[in-house]
Amino acid sequence: MTKDQPVKQIKLKLTKSLSGRLKSHIACANGLGLRKIRQEVSVIDTPENRGMVNKINYLLQIMEQ
Repeated sequence: MTKDQPVKQIKLKLTKSLSGRLKSHIACANGLGLRKIRQEVSVIDTPENRGMVNKINYLLQIMEQ
């Protein structure tokens, strides 16, 4: 990326509880900055973040920006 290109962001909202989930799925949610139900965060669209989003997509609502 160059300095002229804006950084692409993904807006995420945690829609389901992390209680009783696999430890790796909880770790992905925490890595994305999600801790509470209905919490919204914006993360940079990188392959690493996309992988975490894809792993826990059943817990999230995803809104592209």
